[in-house]
Amino acid sequence: MFMTPIDTSSLGAVGTTTGTTAKNSMDPKASQDRFLKLLVAQLNNQDPLNPMDNAQMTTQMAQINTVSGIQELNATLSSMATQFSSQTALQATTLIGREALLPGDQLTFKNGQGKAAFSLDAKATDVKVDIMGTSGEVLDTINMGALGPGLHGFDWDAAGLDPAKVKGFQVHAADGTSSVKSVSLQRISVDSVSFSGGSIYMLLQDGTTRAYNDVLAFM
Repeated sequence: MFMTPIDTSSLGAVGTTTGTTAKNSMDPKASQDRFLKLLVAQLNNQDPLNPMDNAQMTTQMAQINTVSGIQELNATLSSMATQFSSQTALQATTLIGREALLPGDQLTFKNGQGKAAFSLDAKATDVKVDIMGTSGEVLDTINMGALGPGLHGFDWDAAGLDPAKVKGFQVHAADGTSSVKSVSLQRISVDSVSFSGGSIYMLLQDGTTRAYNDVLAFM
């Protein structure tokens, strides 16, 4: 009896007499084994007056190789995605204890110390930081001298002062007689991290949760 060419598109759903599991149905080697068994059965039962020609057999072999190749590629990509997620989660734990820099001119207080940061667009020969009160008054001024471009953090001794009376800080930077542009930054410690939906989230010292992409830099 003449057998029609094997439809390799259904190989993933073909079962065995012992009950192939869903996992095996997606296994490239299992698919190849089923294909070869079907091919042998087809050759044994083909019409001797109208046998399968070489072109048909070559086409079917190419089809099974394509199916197996796609399955192997999917398995490889899935494995790579799993490894990437594990590595990202592991790297995220290294952020614990570091300080996240976020836009803002507020200080973070702990144990009588206020801390914040700023960035300079260019070098400055004279940099001063004014600590501002809630009424707009200058509570203290920190002289930081000459600084290069980039990120700079500072600590302020706030012992004996109620943090609620501190509004924030202002940076004054100059290079000779020319002013230098600065950007004020909050500086908040990372207490813990979590990994969800492919994104890193951080629980900060002030009790807020921020996404990794919200942070400008770490110190």
